[in-house]
Formats: sequence, C-alpha cells, structure tokens
Amino acid sequence: MKILMVCLGNICRSPMAQGIMEALIREKGLDWVVDSAGTNGFHDGETPDPRAIRESMTRGISIKNQISRKIKLHDFEYFDLILTMDLSNRNHCLSLVSDPKLKDKIQLIMDYALDTNFSFVPDPYYDNRFDLAFELIEKACHGVIDKFNKS
Repeated sequence: MKILMVCLGNICRSPMAQGIMEALIREKGLDWVVDSAGTNGFHDGETPDPRAIRESMTRGISIKNQISRKIKLHDFEYFDLILTMDLSNRNHCLSLVSDPKLKDKIQLIMDYALDTNFSFVPDPYYDNRFDLAFELIEKACHGVIDKFNKS
C-alpha cells in the first residue's frame, strides 16, 4: 500500500500525517510507503512548521527531516490512496485528474476516523491547534490501518 498525505502547504497537517502513519506502519510491521505533499508550492523545500515538529515530538514522532513539496501528476498514478485533510485539498486534487480510477484514489482522511464529529482536519497554521490536528489525524490513520491491513 502506498499512501500520499495532502494538505495545503505540506508544512503542518500532511507532515504530521506522514509521521503518524510511518510510526503506525513500523509498529504493525507493514510494508507500506507513505509520503506527503501540498496542493500549492509556497513552501517547497522547507521543513515542517516548528509547531508541527514540536507537537509531533511531544508524542514521540520526529518529522523534522521532512521536506515540503507540491503534489505532482505522477503522484496520482504512483500512490494507491491519496488522503486529503479538507475539502479544499480534495477538490484541488480532483481538479488535476480526469481519469475516474485516479479520482477514486482521492479521499478525505477523516472518512476513516471513528468516534468524531469532524469531517476534515482544521488547518492549525492560523489557530495554533496542532494538538487537535494531531489527534484527529491519529484517529484517521488508525482507521486507515484497520481498513487496509490484510494481515
């Protein structure tokens, strides 16, 4: 299974999602690939937001070595699942491809989260709620593992 996590700038939510999923994959001993990207290139080549790094570190996950990048057309072919953090990210990704098979890969990460009223992961860049974003993403990542782990 190859999963791409997508948010707006690839410096807050999707790097945390990549880090969380990588930790879960290691814990479960799965042979999965995870990466992250943004729908815009404003932060290409940058490391994650220091607040995202700090929040992840407090929970035992290091994302400090990730590098931001913009989503590319070949990502839609390469990855099995493209998980977006909100409707804007999802709609942007959907606008980039016309093949229905590729469109089917693009989903909201929160569709996999149980026991929550959140349908998307709010962007913590402006409201500083990195704790909430982390918790929501973590729930969703557990749901993804539960759904797709065949072992």
